[in-house]
Amino acid sequence: MPIRVAIVEDDTDLRLHFETIVHATRDFFLVSSFSNAEDYENSLNDIRDLDVVVMDINLPGKSGVECIAAQKEKRPAIQYLICTIFEDSDNLFNALCAGATGYILKSASAEEIEHAIRSIHAGGSPMTPQIARLVISSFPAKKSNAQLLAQLNKREREILHLLSEGYRYKEIADKLFLGVDTVRTYIRNIYSTLHVHSRTDALNKAFGK
Repeated sequence: MPIRVAIVEDDTDLRLHFETIVHATRDFFLVSSFSNAEDYENSLNDIRDLDVVVMDINLPGKSGVECIAAQKEKRPAIQYLICTIFEDSDNLFNALCAGATGYILKSASAEEIEHAIRSIHAGGSPMTPQIARLVISSFPAKKSNAQLLAQLNKREREILHLLSEGYRYKEIADKLFLGVDTVRTYIRNIYSTLHVHSRTDALNKAFGK
């Protein structure tokens, strides 16, 4: 059975490049490709079989990290291969914590991209030793983080993730179609639950940032 691949990349030339690689590989099948995370998410109800998603981190609208965090829980069998311009340790670490399994650089050769897709589908996690060490060193802290986040409801976790992405209160309110005062109330509840008094303290406690 072919490896069923989807691509989420806003750069048209790069998206076409990935499509060409998938089409040219005998045991790959291109399910679909998208220019943004929202279109990908909206299509998931109609996509029954999907193995690997090659996803850009920096997308217009919802970021790749946000998309993976939202969808990995719903369809855990789908493996996410992050595609990035350069090795940004913080963003890559956040993506891996959100549910991505590995990453490749956008400058990778066709052979490297093909190998990464095969590797991630076979149970591997393509990444540099530096990023791998960062992930491994986080294991003890992440267990505690999971326990803390479990005390928050779905909306509070969503707002906390948006805070971690650098969104301001007004931007969060617009993104979630809420009033600014409602967002402030949620954030006060988050601070109370985590026993902190600032955004920085909340992110440090929840994500080790």
